[in-house]
Amino acid sequence: MASASCLSLLVLVAMASAAWAQLSPTFYLASCPSALFIIQTAVQAAVNSEPRMGASLVRLHFHDCFVDGCDGSVLLADTGSFVGEQGAAPNAGSIRGMNVIDSIKAQVEAVCAQTVSCADILAVAARDSVVALGGPSWPVLLGRRDSTTASKTNAENDLPPPTFDLQNLTTSFANKQLTLTDMVALSGAHTIGQSQCRFFRNRIYNEANINTAFATALKANCPQSGGDSSLAPLDTTTANAFDNAYYSNLISQKGLLHSDQALFNGGGADNTVLSFASSAATFSSAFATAMVKMGNIAPKTGTQGQIRLVCSKVNS
Repeated sequence: MASASCLSLLVLVAMASAAWAQLSPTFYLASCPSALFIIQTAVQAAVNSEPRMGASLVRLHFHDCFVDGCDGSVLLADTGSFVGEQGAAPNAGSIRGMNVIDSIKAQVEAVCAQTVSCADILAVAARDSVVALGGPSWPVLLGRRDSTTASKTNAENDLPPPTFDLQNLTTSFANKQLTLTDMVALSGAHTIGQSQCRFFRNRIYNEANINTAFATALKANCPQSGGDSSLAPLDTTTANAFDNAYYSNLISQKGLLHSDQALFNGGGADNTVLSFASSAATFSSAFATAMVKMGNIAPKTGTQGQIRLVCSKVNS
């Protein structure tokens, strides 16, 4: 018998399917039945080789969906006709995993030519990354098509930076029809992965709402000048396990980024953080629900866009 959380997620999928009639978890069942297995196998191998890659693929999907919808635009390299998203401030020098998606795309193309979009591969890879690191699964609605352009300006306008406070975060997510609960749940993806010193330097040297020992330890590899690319885990408790420790860290004032600690700083998100910290099941259910919703931000369907042959460039 399905649990209540599973049933509610299935209801959400049904509602999302109704809203985007051309998207379906079984979209490739007839046209490319091996696609999901190929993606899952490749993601598992990539995460086994480097656990951090799981977080990178989740972040890549997030950064795709928040800019002009989930259309694979983040994967496009710059061309003579547009400057794409990869050079935007939230992405430059920090987004990773495009090589994994390119490899998966080549494997899928070998068995199902020009059938499975890069946007769909990225959505499934994000789900499989979370599962590979011990997190929840969810049904990914499929049938997205790929963008034929990308915009650095749109990426810089739409992606929330690590300096955002709670109000700015809430507004940014609300603009994508995501609730405060969705926002706090999606932020929980920071239970895996790492961040560069340049993104948390100001917090560890200048902010007061931070655990003193935590800040001192971070300063060893993140000096006040230099070392911009030095890495620190977003979750110092269980960096390579998808769990709810991120929220316990926030309660202890051990959020790495300003935007992390903003979720638990005497504001309207505090109770949600407390709820997720006290129940891994509650967090997992909310995260899965939010990922389904995020994955359905303005997908291109039908005759919109194209099915790219190579994820980094538009078909010639």
